[in-house]
Amino acid sequence: MLKEKPVEVTALSDHNLLIVFSNGERRLFDVKPYINGSWYGKLADDCFFRTVRIAGNTVEWADGQDIAPHELYELSIPCN
Repeated sequence: MLKEKPVEVTALSDHNLLIVFSNGERRLFDVKPYINGSWYGKLADDCFFRTVRIAGNTVEWADGQDIAPHELYELSIPCN
């Protein structure tokens, strides 16, 4: 069961997200490996990428693209 959930998200340059989790930890998540195909390929557009927001226990973009919450935490790296 996921313990930490994202509570704040900021789109950064080079298709990275700065995510603040419920434990106060700040982590960087690289979205580039997800940007392919017609659905997630929309994230390649910087303006669209910046539509990211918190949605429930994860992050979501304007057309409903999302990433599993456990991936956001487990595949991100801590940052200061």
